[in-house]
Amino acid sequence: MSRPAALAVCAAPVLGLFAVAALAPLPYVLASPGLTTDVLGAKDGKPVITVTGAPTRATSGHLRMTTILATGPSSTVGLAELVDNWFRTDRAVMPKAAVYPTGGSDKEINVHNLEEMTKSQSDAVLAALGFLHKSPDTVKVELRLADVGGPSAGLLFSLGIVDTLDGDGQGGDLTGGRDIAGTGTISADGDVGPVGGVALKTQAAARDGATVFLVPEAECSDAKSELPDGLRLIPVATLAGAVSDLRALNRGGPVPSC
Repeated sequence: MSRPAALAVCAAPVLGLFAVAALAPLPYVLASPGLTTDVLGAKDGKPVITVTGAPTRATSGHLRMTTILATGPSSTVGLAELVDNWFRTDRAVMPKAAVYPTGGSDKEINVHNLEEMTKSQSDAVLAALGFLHKSPDTVKVELRLADVGGPSAGLLFSLGIVDTLDGDGQGGDLTGGRDIAGTGTISADGDVGPVGGVALKTQAAARDGATVFLVPEAECSDAKSELPDGLRLIPVATLAGAVSDLRALNRGGPVPSC
């Protein structure tokens, strides 16, 4: 067999593998900037945050929770789509396990995400009331945003409760009237955790008018990777730290940055 013929025969299986790879589904999802929701505002005509059992205050400014929009858990992504989206700044290719870590059917994953959101809301209430030294036995908080799955709104819920009850601690807004966005899980003790997709969430925040973005400390580098112009990053590790930073921002004092 001549050398060109041998090369052609050897290349055929390789080309076949590339063809299969191009058509085979890959364990990734495509994600883009999602919706933002002001937790100090209303959802379907009702306040997102309702507090009973303690005096509340009117608020101004915005505290925007941010989301990503991802292809569904049962959707497939081929090699051509992956390559087409890999280098786009308004899209991200993410491992499916990072977005849908539980596996299972679409219905099971949706149920899991809503359960995570419910737990996140409960932890957000406990963290905020603990920070303010108020008892959950006497102060009741209702959060209306159960149709967004996952735990990544926890920090913003806690900050919204603090602003509704106490503001900056001196009668003013915790936001200082600004449009502030952010993301991060929250524990009942007030610790802030990473969430993923922050580079897309900063884009969603800037698109909807935010000028400040609170990012989990561990995800600073990811947030900086595609940071929109005019959006200031503030890294946070705890609810107490986030409140302190916002109060310092209002006073014109030093505030950490990524």
